[in-house]
Amino acid sequence: MSSTCKDVTAPNTMWNFCPSVGPAYLFAILFALTTITHLGQAIYYKKAYCWVIILSGLAQTLCYIFRVLSILNPEVFGDYAAWFILILIAPLFTNAFVYMVMGRMVWNYISSAKIYRITAWRFGTFFVILDVCALLVQIVGAASASGNNEANNKVLDGLHIYMVGVGIQQAFILLFFVFAIKFHRTYLAESRQQKKGNSPLVLLYVMYAALALITLRIIFRLCEYAQGLNSKIPNHEAFQYCLDSLPMLIALVLFNIVHPGRVMAGKESSIPGRKERKYKHVSNKAERESLGENMQVLGA
Repeated sequence: MSSTCKDVTAPNTMWNFCPSVGPAYLFAILFALTTITHLGQAIYYKKAYCWVIILSGLAQTLCYIFRVLSILNPEVFGDYAAWFILILIAPLFTNAFVYMVMGRMVWNYISSAKIYRITAWRFGTFFVILDVCALLVQIVGAASASGNNEANNKVLDGLHIYMVGVGIQQAFILLFFVFAIKFHRTYLAESRQQKKGNSPLVLLYVMYAALALITLRIIFRLCEYAQGLNSKIPNHEAFQYCLDSLPMLIALVLFNIVHPGRVMAGKESSIPGRKERKYKHVSNKAERESLGENMQVLGA
């Protein structure tokens, strides 16, 4: 560690303090393990939409690989910029995965396949688009803030843009909670009347937990950058590990333990394409009309 500490005091270093390389190695390995597990689960359960959670884990893994490289080569701007940007935006993919899973839960467990008039096949798309908007704002801010520490005005402007992005992300999370609670109540009401197969409640609780962990991380980031990069929090990496990376690691592991592919198993649990949905709608309508005609004949 002493050689690394000597390196970060060099004139052109990207670091304001002496980062520890050991924890960076550890988190790179842990994120890699959960990512590989997600890849295996996606293949096993045949759930293509799980590429989003795989991408989230991969981004977190690459983030710590670049952090290790930056610690070992503190004067290289590219490695520092890569880890800085990735750690700021990677959780958005976990966020998007939660939205996509909820759309499939609405399809599988709500008889009308809609919540507040938003259909299951539009639900995930709607919230993912909102998530992408927050992602773009955060990328612009993170990219601006990742510059050389000497450009203080540019760094502060970038941090302010990034904070707006995470504020937007949190607003969408709160909106999502309104829909999730509605789903929860509707499912409980319908499940009392008819059996709906595997209960989604454990998965729903995991989604609540994942969003709570993301919210904790957002609050931390807002507090961290409220006073720029030279405050106490950014210069003590224990805060980052405990309030950013660890919550995101827990969220990924929770989805390993309670995987959506296990709760909503089989091809029939997937949301069908537009043509198939239209065909089912026409078939159901014809069936209802046929049943009505038969009833009229019997009545006659």
